[in-house]
Amino acid sequence: MILSLKNTFEQIGNATVFAKRFFKEVFIPPYEVKEFLKQCYYIGYKSLPLVAITGFIMGLVLTLQSRPTLVKFGAESWLPGMVALSLIREIAPVITALICAGKISSGIGAELGSMKVTEQIDAMEVSAINPYNYLVVTRILACTLMVPILVFFADAIGIIGGYVGINIHGDVNFYRYLTQIIQSLEFLDVIPATIKTFFFGYFIGMIGCYKGFNASNGTESVGRAANSAVVTASLSIFIIDMVAVQITDLFF
Repeated sequence: MILSLKNTFEQIGNATVFAKRFFKEVFIPPYEVKEFLKQCYYIGYKSLPLVAITGFIMGLVLTLQSRPTLVKFGAESWLPGMVALSLIREIAPVITALICAGKISSGIGAELGSMKVTEQIDAMEVSAINPYNYLVVTRILACTLMVPILVFFADAIGIIGGYVGINIHGDVNFYRYLTQIIQSLEFLDVIPATIKTFFFGYFIGMIGCYKGFNASNGTESVGRAANSAVVTASLSIFIIDMVAVQITDLFF
């Protein structure tokens, strides 16, 4: 038990040092712009189909599940606003971040883990290339930038899914649907939800890089790094979301 706690605190300490190093290395040249753009393409563009399908289903299912209850109370007109608020404030950011944790964080962990096991990272150091700058900084920056963009995309597709869900049992004009959504949204509904997505992206990238960068020798460690990256990143998303909700409730 004591040994397990010791290992846990050591892992937390090592991860903290690894995360702090990012904020120092990100300002040190050379700036790997080409690798950063490449990672943005893989992390952002390659994830669009999965995020689009998930966002549409979220909006459609949420609308279909909520409509009967609102109809009972004669509040069916509130449905567009309720769906939009639920998607933008909570559902779309968390579900999209979890998808990214499963797809991106595991991919980064497996990729860097295999490079670590096959000594490619050591070869980069011998060649006077900073592997942390080239491999870690670019991926964390790409995740931090792309996850909020993917969440905005999921919000938009989810709203379209809600429109389809409403028109399954009725006939609502799209302009009127959007008008009701805009009237129900406030500035403070969007800003806190947007800010926390940057933290989601940072931790997804950082955890995937940390697990892969510190994989031990042996091919089995690659699978463990990928699996551990998904579990840890998913747990961190829920913790960040809980903290964000408490802070929003306290100040707003």
